[in-house]
Amino acid sequence: MNNFFTVLSVIGLALGCGLSHAQSYPNKPVRMIVPFAAGGGTDIVARTMAPKLTEAFGQSFVVENRAGANANIGMDLAAKSPPDGYTLSFTSSSLAINPSLYKKLTYDPIKDFAPVTLATLIPFILVTHPSVPVSSVRQLVTFATARPRQLSYASSGAGNATHLSMALFERMAKLQLIHIPYKGTGQGIIDLMGGHVQLMFGAIPSTMPQVRADKLKLLAISSAKRSVVLPYTPTIAEGGVQGYELTSWYGALVPSGTPVAIVNRLNAEMVKVLNQPDVKLRLTDEGAEPVGNTPQQFATFILSERSKYAEVVSAARVPVE
Repeated sequence: MNNFFTVLSVIGLALGCGLSHAQSYPNKPVRMIVPFAAGGGTDIVARTMAPKLTEAFGQSFVVENRAGANANIGMDLAAKSPPDGYTLSFTSSSLAINPSLYKKLTYDPIKDFAPVTLATLIPFILVTHPSVPVSSVRQLVTFATARPRQLSYASSGAGNATHLSMALFERMAKLQLIHIPYKGTGQGIIDLMGGHVQLMFGAIPSTMPQVRADKLKLLAISSAKRSVVLPYTPTIAEGGVQGYELTSWYGALVPSGTPVAIVNRLNAEMVKVLNQPDVKLRLTDEGAEPVGNTPQQFATFILSERSKYAEVVSAARVPVE
């Protein structure tokens, strides 16, 4: 972890170091690796930003989905890519979760990446198939308690934040549910709409369109407070599961060793994009809170999230692979 912060500590001095890298960068397309399937929350936010970055840099920023193994496949690819600024990883809170889920990773979530910026914070929403005869968290808890191991829920991968959200809910509400993991949110939502599973925690960007289309039923939001985007949607805690809170986030990183001047330039342009009115409107409409902070701030945030999720994984008794 010391190397992580050693690299970041010199970012403020980058104006006088490696400036030529930033001035000539980029001179070819940049790929944005999303370690999840198309259609999920991470993918939606990345694809919202990609055309804006293309416009800002004058080179294409191309989203490349590399799903599987709870983001580990895509993140391993990103970690082993040349540190030249032409490969970004646009990832989620899985970066902070996976060290607690896997005894051995093929990459180091801290040492192998240089943070660029935290893009958004996104609470999850608890949704059910319309056939489930409940309209609140309290009713769901009562219904599920009377039917142990009869209700199944989808997630975008074992140990993913959508899984941990439900595992924590299951433990705190003293329920017995069946977990059905998928390779991404999109397929989980499809099976939920088809009635193959009964409920899930989904990211707002990928799940709310199905709620608005009356294909899914919205019960609650996972944040500690109500969202300004969904002010009439109660929190899980309001539904009787006191103390419940879990949110996800999306952010950009580059391979460790990427010239600091390039990291700074990427950060500056991404923060500008996140503050553009149309981007903010698009993201907030989807329930995402745009952030856009410094690489140092994002580094501190990642370490804090890693500690928090270690406690969640332990409390939820998620098996370590």
